[in-house]
Amino acid sequence: MSHALPPNAPQAPAALQQAQWPTKAGLRALVAALGEENVRWVGGAVRDTLLGAQVHDVDCATTHTPGTVIDRCRAAGIRTIPTGIDHGTVTAVLEDGTVEITTLRHDVSTDGRRATIAFASQWRDDAARRDFTINALYAHPATLEISDYFGGMDDLAARRVRFIGDARQRIAEDHLRILRYYRFQARFGAALDQEAEDACSEMAATLKGLSRERVADELLRLLSLPDPGATVERMFDRGVLPVIVPECTRAQIGALRALIAAEADQGHAPDPVRRLAALLPPSPDIAEDVAARLRLSKAQRARLINAAERVPDDALNPHKLAYHLSVPLAVDRLLLLNRETAMLSDWTPPSFPLKGGTIVARGIGAGPQVARIMQSVEKRWVEEGFPNPARVEQLLAEELNQS
Repeated sequence: MSHALPPNAPQAPAALQQAQWPTKAGLRALVAALGEENVRWVGGAVRDTLLGAQVHDVDCATTHTPGTVIDRCRAAGIRTIPTGIDHGTVTAVLEDGTVEITTLRHDVSTDGRRATIAFASQWRDDAARRDFTINALYAHPATLEISDYFGGMDDLAARRVRFIGDARQRIAEDHLRILRYYRFQARFGAALDQEAEDACSEMAATLKGLSRERVADELLRLLSLPDPGATVERMFDRGVLPVIVPECTRAQIGALRALIAAEADQGHAPDPVRRLAALLPPSPDIAEDVAARLRLSKAQRARLINAAERVPDDALNPHKLAYHLSVPLAVDRLLLLNRETAMLSDWTPPSFPLKGGTIVARGIGAGPQVARIMQSVEKRWVEEGFPNPARVEQLLAEELNQS
């Protein structure tokens, strides 16, 4: 096996030298167990560190087979979980978090949905099967020197998301890479890579062959980014978005851009389900169909349908809206209507103080009439802005006099 870095490997970038995560005790223990020449940090942790972004997960590649990884970790007192052992991945459970350890691989065959892999012995072979150049940067655990086989460092500097090798071949191996490209472009990109743009457009129809869950996961991850508006609009223009959300129109692209601006202006965190609602016409039936097609969770489905039921009158009385729906659901509707939500900040809907027993004690027999009176008083209470219990007593008296 070849463990050495390329002879032209650059010095460790300052960002990696200054990063805290490579010095964590758990990672040092893992490197000691596996041997520093058998391990490289790779993927998001390296990329995000070089970009000055927050690092959430640390992954590493290794020349060891999964069985050897498990044995060496066990000998060092490190617990492992065979999370993806059929594909060469073992998760190490460390004192400061978990790390996915994946044996070097190369693809034997692919069908656009899944790949048959074989273990490799060369770092470059492993890099060649990855999607984008910026995701194929390998950092030596001791020296933090970077192995860059496909120009990923230059692409990072240019803020360019570029497929490794031929873009169409990379997409043919895994069709989901179309959506991953747009997500990474929205997150990191500035300069557009024309080959990638054209390939994604030409092969957009292949997304139909993917599982709905995978498509939904990538779409929602894209929509959760701070400002994916320009990218989503380009997906629409290039014929990619219509494949996965055919209900979206040009007007809905504008609605998404307006929602993103409203969220930012009013201090609301990006919300992918709310933004998906902006991409759909305000129709509960359409929302139901999309939720089913994307296999959304019950909670996501309920939110999407509620947002689709928005009407302009919702903005007339935000407190009333929040009382009947909940504050989060009311905020969804108001933002989608491009209305202010400030009056709902730190506001908790009050509890209706009238109980059925109070009405029965006034001489009304238990049954439908009690419910009717209760609903009538509650409606007036809400319309008056939730007055105090004394006013509720007056409202009840007025209703009883009319009964």
